[in-house]
Amino acid sequence: MKSAPVVDFFRTRFTAVGTPERATYERAYMKSALRFHGVDAAVIRGACAEFVKAHKTIDHDGVVAAVDALYATDWFDLHSAAIGVLERKRKLVGDRDAAWLIALVRASACWAHVDWLATKIVPLALPASPGRLLRTWARDDDFWVRRTALLAQLDALRAGAGDFALFEALAVPLLGEKEFFIRKAIGWILRDTSKRRPELVRDFVARHGGAMSGLTFREATRRLPAAMQKQLAR
Repeated sequence: MKSAPVVDFFRTRFTAVGTPERATYERAYMKSALRFHGVDAAVIRGACAEFVKAHKTIDHDGVVAAVDALYATDWFDLHSAAIGVLERKRKLVGDRDAAWLIALVRASACWAHVDWLATKIVPLALPASPGRLLRTWARDDDFWVRRTALLAQLDALRAGAGDFALFEALAVPLLGEKEFFIRKAIGWILRDTSKRRPELVRDFVARHGGAMSGLTFREATRRLPAAMQKQLAR
């Protein structure tokens, strides 16, 4: 079967500079069954910039088709390139894309791709009032989708904005989960929120600390002022 032009574009560039040694290392590090060309992030981002420059008139449907073609392969770094193209063409992403992006999250099933989508792309597809949608995702059977529901507000919360009450509503029912990637996500968001609004995190931990795993508690309190850490010490 003939591959799509976008696949040939990236494969040509990655094959030219990738190394088997790096491919072996990355495959082991990511614990992935996918294939790797053995290229680093700079190469991937550079190729994405080149692709977008060469396709200046690409529209929404063209981006979707390119991303879908790259994700249809069994190459990890082609999936990375797909997200890189999406990030560069983020102005084309809107709330009509939410279901499609969550399908990409499900297809990714890997923290590197899920987190990139969840923090940089998915927020662009959220409606003005995202509570209902995020609550639905937070109850999904797929823990990567639940992680995405949490991380969708990460950048906003770390910047001192975002809806912390909504985050709390999403996070509290998930505090008892055994899944590492959920426990870590909750702690990560609280840790980054505490940089600008430590009082919110202190109060969250005071209310819910008893239900937190050790991992979540440690991450949540790591950047709090010493006096607050002392108040919350277990």
